[in-house]
Amino acid sequence: MSALPDPRLPAGPIADAWRRTREELPLISPLRKRQLRVLVVGTGLAGASAAATLAEQGYRVTVLTYHDSPRRAHSVAAQGGINAARPMAVDGDSVSRLFADTLRGGDFRAREAGCMRLAELSSAIIDQCVAQGVPFAREYGGTLAPRSFGGALVSRTFYARGQTGQQLLYGATAALLRQVAAGRITLLPRRDVLELITVDGVARGVVARHLLTGELEVHSAQAVLLATGGYSNVYFLSTNALKSNATAIWRAHRQGALFANPCFTQIHPTCIPSGDPGQSKLTLMSESLRNDGRIWVPAIAGDGRPPQQIPEAERDYFLERLYPRYGNMAPRDLASRRARELCNAGHGVGAGGRSVYLDLRDAIAEQGRAVIGQRYGNLLEMYARISGDDPYAAPLRIYPAPHYTMGGLWVDYQLMSSLPGLFVLGEANFSEHGANRLGASALMQGLADGYFIAPAAVTAWLAGHPTPAVAADHPACRQALDQARGRITALLAVNGSRPVDAFHRELGELMIEHCGISRTAEGLRAGLAAVAALERRFSAEVRVPGTAAGPNPELEKALRLADFLALAQLMLRDALAREESCGAHFREEHQTPEGEASRDDARFAHIAAWEYRGDGAEPRRLAEPLRYTALQPSARSYR
Repeated sequence: MSALPDPRLPAGPIADAWRRTREELPLISPLRKRQLRVLVVGTGLAGASAAATLAEQGYRVTVLTYHDSPRRAHSVAAQGGINAARPMAVDGDSVSRLFADTLRGGDFRAREAGCMRLAELSSAIIDQCVAQGVPFAREYGGTLAPRSFGGALVSRTFYARGQTGQQLLYGATAALLRQVAAGRITLLPRRDVLELITVDGVARGVVARHLLTGELEVHSAQAVLLATGGYSNVYFLSTNALKSNATAIWRAHRQGALFANPCFTQIHPTCIPSGDPGQSKLTLMSESLRNDGRIWVPAIAGDGRPPQQIPEAERDYFLERLYPRYGNMAPRDLASRRARELCNAGHGVGAGGRSVYLDLRDAIAEQGRAVIGQRYGNLLEMYARISGDDPYAAPLRIYPAPHYTMGGLWVDYQLMSSLPGLFVLGEANFSEHGANRLGASALMQGLADGYFIAPAAVTAWLAGHPTPAVAADHPACRQALDQARGRITALLAVNGSRPVDAFHRELGELMIEHCGISRTAEGLRAGLAAVAALERRFSAEVRVPGTAAGPNPELEKALRLADFLALAQLMLRDALAREESCGAHFREEHQTPEGEASRDDARFAHIAAWEYRGDGAEPRRLAEPLRYTALQPSARSYR
């Protein structure tokens, strides 16, 4: 592939571009839909909503998930809320304002047409969820009660206490299970996708391993939708669920799907710090706490006094000092970078000085403990159980941690990858978030993709590309089966001495050091060499006990880590090639005198899309230029 496929961006004004596009897409008769099968991988918000909507339209849908229940998808862990442009008299919010905040928040590294569509659909998403019974917070009079999130000066984030993702997922899952009961969805849990099947360059199915029997299965369809989430577990310690992985999208990449902006990863500023060397994951504290919590560190470096003994004059509320307009609601990348810098300068608190305070003292004094408890009670209870501290009596200790990935498989305006017939939804695609996702926009994007965009786009694709069914004994299916079986056999045959987790932890340490909150050319080159060496050692020394038959969690982890090791090297290459700072991608060589990101629009106002060219070959970097008509790029300033 020497050039990018057509991104199919709409012509004309972007304000109504999606409406015009939607009206021009071809349709399929209801009878014909019942004869077509669509395969959906993943049951998070994007996958569950897409599967339910496609089945409601009449398609026969097969859904694969490695969970025992679709309700266990990682979307359930989202806490703070979902953005939507629903104008309120006190705020003056609008679709155009949400569009501008999204595009600017991503540091002008996203397509403006996609950002506008996301803003346009946002209100309809809330209506859909309310109709499903999602219990959003409400004012005394019954109206929905939004709150603020980072990167916005208005209250546009709708929430269900600290359980927004859970409630949204339950709504989407209920819609999915309704279609299961109606016989239009075949739900197959405990399946781990290991290979993508392509026939003449068109995606036609997947090979999955049954996690209880170990059997390799072929699942074919007329269209394939990947909604498998992000890849933050490449850092080992992250806020993602332990089984969150990149295998489905990475195997698709090896089959020809372009991978876009892999270095754009988000470090969330409000996580509970790691408390033990053997810890396997980190826990998120919702960004919504920054509505009432003030973030500070001791103004005197090395001050070890308890927080209650540090007087107001000796506290540095650094976000309020540095970003007076946004204060504690500064975007995530800025809040994380500033916290890390101050901890490195000796102002951190807690074990090893790797924390800052998030203090609810003033809010409790002004509004009362009952109000704060009603607003954040489940979050504060979770913090108390994990840390052993009472967040009502003392400040929470927080520190940045890997959270969300803005990179993912390249898709066009209609969510189709560079492989025809392969659609990619939610965090699995490179999305509309550019170089930095604003808080509460992930749930919005996942549901926009699943409820509204993918159903229309899949229908349009199938209307123009009639494809016969693919049998399990088709040569392409047999080849994919052989590839999956060969990888399993090779891992089991190593019989080394080091467990999978030891390699994964080492990979995480390398990635957070060389490709974390800040990056340098020297560090990226060193990281690239170190990860390549680690991959070689993994192939020679890993120990995977057991067999391929039946449950084997160590084999599952080894298969995923093999893909993470390859993806990590692509992330490092991408970060090295992008000689600028933008959003969460902060190259220390490219910063303003104030320490802010310094973009290079002349050379890097584009989406970087990487083409796999075979084992041992250098991947090819392609570029999709970004052009703006409604909002011209400007310096991203929150000061």
